[in-house]
Amino acid sequence: MGILYLVATPIGNLEDLSPRAVRILRESVLIAAEDTRHTGTLLKHFEINAPLTSYFEHNKIHKLDRILEALAGGDVALVSDAGTPAINDPGYELVKAALASGFDVRPVPGPSAPIAALTVSGLPTDSFLYLGYLPHKATDRRKTMDQVSNLAYTLIFLESPHRILDSLEDILAVLGDRRICVAREMTKLYEEFWRGPVSGALVYFRSKEPRGEFTLVIEGRAAGEKQQWTEAELLKAIKKELKAGRPAKEISAQLAETSGWNKKDVYALINQIK
Repeated sequence: MGILYLVATPIGNLEDLSPRAVRILRESVLIAAEDTRHTGTLLKHFEINAPLTSYFEHNKIHKLDRILEALAGGDVALVSDAGTPAINDPGYELVKAALASGFDVRPVPGPSAPIAALTVSGLPTDSFLYLGYLPHKATDRRKTMDQVSNLAYTLIFLESPHRILDSLEDILAVLGDRRICVAREMTKLYEEFWRGPVSGALVYFRSKEPRGEFTLVIEGRAAGEKQQWTEAELLKAIKKELKAGRPAKEISAQLAETSGWNKKDVYALINQIK
């Protein structure tokens, strides 16, 4: 019986592919890849000729049997487009199926964008929460951030260049002007790290066209910091005050004091309810 190897691949610089990873890929009876064209370029560079098959979100169920059959005859390597497989891709399903079928599953460690960004962020690394890509819709994004706003963990998110400005605005509105490290194009030619307050990041990235993939590392709630209400708690309080007939300005001023929310944002929620 073969072993399913989860092989981490470069997130940019090809020199980051380890000698062990090259050996495992060469010796595999099959390589399951998120994008065969992308991985094909990597394999060609390292002169690796192992058979290649696609394994991604929309074909993961149909490909499981073929990959498990291959495992019965030898080692199989799972790779993603970049970084460590099974994080933000369907590799988890394959790992679960392989274990359920009695196969051994082992990691071949290497590049990982969330960990790479965290280690150079200058923010606490002893406890962190990785939440993958932020939701596309603003309401869902704010809801996600609202759910973690009171946690002391350093927060890590991924974001695309098309939504980075909107996401930074939502982070500022929900989490406040915390410290942030914005990592862009890590290990690539135009690698960049911006560190400072969220408001400063907004100013900086508004001044240029955002390009490349972004990893955001955000400071957790500081010890002793006033705990901010969730949006649901705030909405409940607003409705109660409106029902009592109090004016919007008075409500927003009072709830801004007690909820930890910005007065302007409280007022905006009042108008939405109205």
